Amino acid sequence: MSMTCMSIQIGKPMTIDHNGKELTTGIYKSRVEGSVFIGKLNVEGDGQADLKNHGGKDKAVCVYPYEHYAYWKKDLNKEMTNGAFGENLTVKGMVEKGVYIGDTYKVGDVVVQVSQPRQPCFKLARRNEVDDLVVRVQDTGFTGYYFRVLEEGFVEENDTIELIERHPHAVSVDFANTIMFKEKDNVKGIKRVLAVEELSDSWRATLQKRL
Repeated sequence: MSMTCMSIQIGKPMTIDHNGKELTTGIYKSRVEGSVFIGKLNVEGDGQADLKNHGGKDKAVCVYPYEHYAYWKKDLNKEMTNGAFGENLTVKGMVEKGVYIGDTYKVGDVVVQVSQPRQPCFKLARRNEVDDLVVRVQDTGFTGYYFRVLEEGFVEENDTIELIERHPHAVSVDFANTIMFKEKDNVKGIKRVLAVEELSDSWRATLQKRL
């Protein structure tokens, strides 16, 4: 199946009401057209409120598979558009079971590498007004994932995505999700994920603690 960048979304942090308190979040992103520059730390024009858990070299670009939107529209019985999961790139042909941590791709002029699954937080539930969305995302494994940027450049909507190199360890994003969220005591599985040198620092730290 051909792989395509279906859309690009960016957004600056904004403050909203959450349970009577102010919450600053960058999860509200809007679709943009034309060439967008992607740098080593983030997408130009985009911003993160929580720099500990978002952005930076391991999580420069948040990615979500377009195919999952049909499932969520039906499951949640609501209209959802690209960017509803706070992703920068909505991609087609790259679901979690077929994407390996450490894989490298070329998107437009940009060379990227898969660093970790996306770890959903309560802000995703608030963004879509579905209280248990975090649990639903973890249960389905439809989390999306992050890219680190190896070579900066420009990306446009509908750009073809080219696989440059498959990681030889073949640890899929889906498998990593299973170990992180469902099989937390699977020592063999944890070691298999940790064997991927390209795994992000934050996931490595979490899994090493479990060992």
